[in-house]
Amino acid sequence: MKAIIGRKVGMTQIFDEKGLVIPVTVIEAGPCNVVQVKTVETDGYDAVQLGFGEVKEYKVNKPDMGHFKKANVTAQKHLREFRVKDMSEVKVGDVVKVDSFSEGDIVDIQGTSKGHGFQGVIKRHGQSRGPMGHGSMYHRRPGSMGSTSTPGRVFKGKRLPGHMGVETVTIQNLKVVKVDLDKNVILVKGSVPGNKGSILKIKHSVKAIN
Repeated sequence: MKAIIGRKVGMTQIFDEKGLVIPVTVIEAGPCNVVQVKTVETDGYDAVQLGFGEVKEYKVNKPDMGHFKKANVTAQKHLREFRVKDMSEVKVGDVVKVDSFSEGDIVDIQGTSKGHGFQGVIKRHGQSRGPMGHGSMYHRRPGSMGSTSTPGRVFKGKRLPGHMGVETVTIQNLKVVKVDLDKNVILVKGSVPGNKGSILKIKHSVKAIN
């Protein structure tokens, strides 16, 4: 099962055999405990729930603690669910480590994007500004709302100022450059969503390309 929970450490660069620079993201991946196995018979679909990051029991509420005790695992800070096709080799209580991945694997990584607060249309949507001369009277505003008496409303979906970031983002087809089994670290070519220290879902790519 090529699925694991990780924590973004940051970005750096390494050199390949030809001396070319490869920008990589360092991810602390696992070890993760299998907390729950969902099947079509019991839940309507096949999935595995993994836990990442041990936490003291007093920081976990009673329903969650009962959930962990039923799986006979320690309290976990983060829980994530992965859809799995083959459930034959997955059991509650198993430990998923970074050795399930190898160099050259193509993965999809999902995380929460950085928050930018309330932003205007230029930063949020990449729109162009107006002339900056004092006489233009129009610089960074969102522009015309587009209608008068007909239809007399703002169309749904119009790009306007608002909250930017803090959205679930998935980056597909990222290449695993290196796997460090001793440090539980995986290096992935390119950038991934989120701040340093944010939690990521790493799984085998659904549209794997070489």
